[in-house]
Amino acid sequence: MKIGFALPQFHHQAYGVARTGTFAAAIEEAGGASLWVGDRNLAAVRPVVGYGGQGDTIPEELNPAADPFVLLGVAAAATSRVLLGSHVLVAPLYPPVQLARSLTTIDLISGGRLLPGFGVGWSPEEYQAAGLDFTRRGARMEELLDALDAIWTTDPAQYEGAQLSVPEHHSPLKPARQPRPPFYLGAMSERALRRVARRGDGWLPLIVVPGYVDIDGLVAQRSQLDELARQAGRDPQAIDTVLRVNIDAGTSTERVADTVKEVHERTGIDHFMIDSMYDVDTVDGSIEHARQILQLVAKG
Repeated sequence: MKIGFALPQFHHQAYGVARTGTFAAAIEEAGGASLWVGDRNLAAVRPVVGYGGQGDTIPEELNPAADPFVLLGVAAAATSRVLLGSHVLVAPLYPPVQLARSLTTIDLISGGRLLPGFGVGWSPEEYQAAGLDFTRRGARMEELLDALDAIWTTDPAQYEGAQLSVPEHHSPLKPARQPRPPFYLGAMSERALRRVARRGDGWLPLIVVPGYVDIDGLVAQRSQLDELARQAGRDPQAIDTVLRVNIDAGTSTERVADTVKEVHERTGIDHFMIDSMYDVDTVDGSIEHARQILQLVAKG
């Protein structure tokens, strides 16, 4: 199994971002497989839609949010082996040229270790702040993937769509990974799973330990994704999975490790991203927490 961990980005850990390089190096030394960021451009005071598209509240832990691109760049410079992922960037919020430039730079610094994960998000206020139409976020995502593909694989590069327009421009600086970094996509609904089946190199599902661990649901979703991939003329085995594991406050490391092992045994998922922002306040505490989980998982 590959076990990765979230960089210090949210809640109390966000105030320790000056130690991001230390955290990244420590996780790599301890045997971690990957380092991850999320994305929260803002947390509205009176949200129209709540966290994850449910209710009308957003956890206070998401109020402090450090920049994901800067954190990945620091982690890239501080490590030499671990993969560097986003689970997930709310990609439609970003202009394609700027998004491609940031991700290309991170991939080059890391020597091709980037796993860019994208999602459409659930916050209307984030789209409002970016001057974008929330109701068209799915279509914008489709065009963004096309634009990124063009920018990353052609020179000169250009793209013209209904929502996005990238004029023909010189584009000689390419990512280290060829022909381009993989597209990992978050998805829970059937519509989003269809996008993964058609466009994704990887799928990014989520569980919460112990609050929401639906292993049967994960198996069913993966089966649905596999069937949709076959309908789209793709080999389901070509679509990777990285499972995000959010940890509720007060959860023991033994409970986390046992859940990871059970999910692996029942689903075959072998890459996990563990986020301790709800449970651990400090960067040092997060490092020790990660070491304990790695040791427990390794015991089998």
